[in-house]
Amino acid sequence: MKSSLLLDQIDGQQFKKILGYVKSGVDSGATLVTGGERVGSRGFYIQPTVFADVEDEMKIAQEEIFGPIQSILKFREVGEVVRRANATQYGLAAGVFTRSLDTANAVARALRVGTVWVNCYDVFDAAIPFGGYKMSGVGREKGAYSLGNYLQTKAVVAPLRDPAWL
Repeated sequence: MKSSLLLDQIDGQQFKKILGYVKSGVDSGATLVTGGERVGSRGFYIQPTVFADVEDEMKIAQEEIFGPIQSILKFREVGEVVRRANATQYGLAAGVFTRSLDTANAVARALRVGTVWVNCYDVFDAAIPFGGYKMSGVGREKGAYSLGNYLQTKAVVAPLRDPAWL
């Protein structure tokens, strides 16, 4: 495996947390398709990991992992995907892969997330605001929206005597 495909976790605590998610996925009955192991003996590298047969109630489907783990859940129709995604307590980002622009637009509008990538994933630009809904954060980073984090908005209301526009 090439080292460029590996992600080094920030510290030992996060490394152990991610490996705990791998164990949870296996223990709850998800199919470990690939990965799930430490790479090397130095650093905090974990193989890119993919789980199939993931169910909605599993921890790996309900929590933000922040590690190289992909959970694959089956669905029958687009409305079901949106309902299930919006039922979680998180809403940082989503990826929609489709050939239909209508489907991409409908799903992007319906999802309660801060970012929706269409036919791509994990693409960032300094001008595009980033941040989540629900338990995935408050406010936005990047872009003009991030300036709000540094401002205090104030409304001042006072009656005017003989305003010029009346």
